Amino acid sequence: MYITTTIPYVNARPHLGFALEIVQADVLARHHRRRGEPVRFQTGTDDNSLKNVLAAEAAGVPVRELVDRNAAAFEGLRGPLDLSFDAFVRTSSHPGHRAGVERLWRATAHDLFRRHYEGLYCVGCEAFYQEEPCPEGHPEPLRRVSEENWFFRLSRYREPLLDLIRSGTPAIEPVSRRNEVLAFLESGLEDISVSRSAERSRGWGIPVPGDPGQVVYVWWDALANYITALDGDDYGRWWEREPRRLHLMGKGVIRFHAVYWPAMLLSAGLPLPTRIFVHDYVTAGGRKISKSGGATADPVALSAAYGVDAVRWWLLREVPRVGDADFTEERLIARADEDLANGAGNLVNRVVTMVYRFRDGRVPDARPEPLEAAGRAGERVHEALEAFDFRRAAAAVQAIVEEANQYVERTRPWKQDPGGRDTSLATLVHACRELAVQLEPFLPTAARRVAAALREEDGRLPRPAPLFPRLGGG
Repeated sequence: MYITTTIPYVNARPHLGFALEIVQADVLARHHRRRGEPVRFQTGTDDNSLKNVLAAEAAGVPVRELVDRNAAAFEGLRGPLDLSFDAFVRTSSHPGHRAGVERLWRATAHDLFRRHYEGLYCVGCEAFYQEEPCPEGHPEPLRRVSEENWFFRLSRYREPLLDLIRSGTPAIEPVSRRNEVLAFLESGLEDISVSRSAERSRGWGIPVPGDPGQVVYVWWDALANYITALDGDDYGRWWEREPRRLHLMGKGVIRFHAVYWPAMLLSAGLPLPTRIFVHDYVTAGGRKISKSGGATADPVALSAAYGVDAVRWWLLREVPRVGDADFTEERLIARADEDLANGAGNLVNRVVTMVYRFRDGRVPDARPEPLEAAGRAGERVHEALEAFDFRRAAAAVQAIVEEANQYVERTRPWKQDPGGRDTSLATLVHACRELAVQLEPFLPTAARRVAAALREEDGRLPRPAPLFPRLGGG
């Protein structure tokens, strides 16, 4: 499976909204690797944006300095968010990107033409609109731009795209987003500008092949990363022959990924992505979290303050498949304390304590009783992740904890005879070990701690110790 995230602008440091997307992608990558499937998980940064140029001017620093610094912050999410991406692509420095963009441009030359254009331009979206305001709520006013650019005959691909998306290629999920794309296509497509004047772009970006006075439009440049980052044989392996090519993205960029990008690929005679999953937004105080203004939340700072397990768990356990999720630190703390400290951590500690109390740390050699949540967790997690329902998948893991705690209260091992107690303890240890297995894609570090707490050395479990801190105190 080839799993990609969008590549964000680097006009500022990363925020929690992008953390949602990259953590979702990481869960999918870890889950499919665990199933023994080949996976390439790719992310990166969109360096060649006018938005980045303007941010550097506002900060009084060279564009390269700002871009390098902020791109490093995105790549640096690997540690604070416990990520496992295989490739990180920067559009301003990846050795194959510029040549790949130029190849794609030439492959679509039959659909490219020059003409004069005048319209309202949003720097935040890097897109033209017919009227104000910007639909994404960027605060800066739209700018009227008048210039001659290169255009792409997007209108030529309306019917082919309608046929393909109706047939499920690419399969766009959730269905409400698929319907949104179909409605956009059914309303008609206009040809789109795919270059900007080098003067307005301050010379930052990839020059149009054969026309150095123009710079390739940042979205054309950025979308191409999904194939330009595949060096040598990787292109054939992961794009031509890989049957599952998945893009993850936020709802604000669906038009670019589900209309423009497939049209570009059709024009070039290249395969299309097979699945597109569109997530909604993480908000704060009801406002979209943004790098460039308004509400914000720093995933690195949150991870430093509360731990990576708490941050990942909130993103996976609280954010619905459809609909925005409002973030507060209080909600993060409450969820981590309820599920991790008081839930999983307390369960494992309680079980290990009983094994020491009644068996001197030795796990009974008894046949565990079947517990429904533990027995079906793997199946339920897989079904949920196939549907991109991360909250339902995390709930299937949490159900192991809830059922095991209910089992403790029902069987009361401390009141059983030795034979019954051995069966109960064996059942609980088995459930906790299954918890470690199923937790791994969601909280890899925590899963290792749970597994270590249940790993026998010299015939005994390690002494019980807290696995998750209580973040709310007390």
